[in-house]
Amino acid sequence: MTSPPGGSDQGGSTAERRRLVCARCGTPADGPQPVIWTCSVENGIRQYFCDACSRENLRAIEGRLDSAWW
Repeated sequence: MTSPPGGSDQGGSTAERRRLVCARCGTPADGPQPVIWTCSVENGIRQYFCDACSRENLRAIEGRLDSAWW
């Protein structure tokens, strides 16, 4: 796993941290990344998906994985 250039996932002030929003439906997270949300890196961009969107699209998410991951 890699961190974005010039920073890490752990550090930064509260003002520097972005509020997480589901990339599919726009639902905002209640706090830091919820454990039940899914993180995906697509074309080098980290995207987060809420639990509802993750569940609804589980087959599509799994379909992108190499068979070694099943």
